[in-house]
Amino acid sequence: MTPKVVLVTGVGGYLGGNLAARLAANPDIDRVLGVDTTAPHRDVVRRLGRAEFVRADIRNPLIAKVITGAEVDTVVHASLTANPPGPSRRTPIKEMNVIGTMQLLAACQRAPSVRKLVVKSTAAVYGASARSPAVFTEDDAPKDISSSGYAKDAVEVEAYVRGFSRRRPDVDVTLIRLTNLIGPRVDTVLTRYFALPVVPTVLGYDARIQLLHSEDALAVLEQAAVRGAPGVFNAGGDGVLMLSQAIRRAGRIPLPVLRSAIPAAGRILRGARLVDFSPDHVRYLNYGRVVDTTRLRTVLGFTPRWTTRQAFDDYVHGNALRPVISPELLEGLEHRVLGIR
Repeated sequence: MTPKVVLVTGVGGYLGGNLAARLAANPDIDRVLGVDTTAPHRDVVRRLGRAEFVRADIRNPLIAKVITGAEVDTVVHASLTANPPGPSRRTPIKEMNVIGTMQLLAACQRAPSVRKLVVKSTAAVYGASARSPAVFTEDDAPKDISSSGYAKDAVEVEAYVRGFSRRRPDVDVTLIRLTNLIGPRVDTVLTRYFALPVVPTVLGYDARIQLLHSEDALAVLEQAAVRGAPGVFNAGGDGVLMLSQAIRRAGRIPLPVLRSAIPAAGRILRGARLVDFSPDHVRYLNYGRVVDTTRLRTVLGFTPRWTTRQAFDDYVHGNALRPVISPELLEGLEHRVLGIR
């Protein structure tokens, strides 16, 4: 059943803002409300159309008045985030992720008009370690995550969502666990990492990574809001890339370092304001993570347009990344060596 009044959180970010614009373009939806403490980017504002921006903080109980006053029937919680990263930003991000979700769910629980809830989560809830299965399914329990950080926030958020589902069994709850996003229009820890001229890696490790194009992330959230099925769904592109393959495809230079030296490398990159690695990000780059997306296709009826490899290549081309060492220089060096021999 197509929703009539949709509320989207996190419209100040890429996913929330663009999702609100896509939903507003649907003539079957009567009204779209976009909520955030900051206005959407000016590029997104031009595409919002009839979507209404409401400057509100979901951590404030007043969000309940917005939902009940507009008689919202579908809520898409897209504000769960790890950006902007950095220790100095950790407290407000955790408050927005966890406290904000608690207040939003409390508001939804008291609103009789709400009939559908879609929550953007992350595959990071599965953790990453040497004990991880080759492929995670939706039934695998969270483990091997740090005691603080984005993944821990997501685990707490999912626990609150399950509690809400028990208290409001009349509401269809859809939870989407996105793999790491990539694409020319998103700015994440991973996109910054692969843009480094020299990319630090852990000596002796070559992680398998599974990516989701940002456009596919928007499409799956839109489908979940408009005609999705209740349940938990992994969302990721087909196939995987080894970390070493991704670095080569981006034209970067790998710099293998001892595992014990990774924290020091992270501090250097953080100090230069290039990339801020959390413990969860470091584990991911050590061991990687791959999820099973069978339920996404068979139950939700969604198939990503981009494979992992295609999504990564679109990121490289879209950001005009050029090889750090040009092919011409390598070819010249090769000819020199062969000539000496």
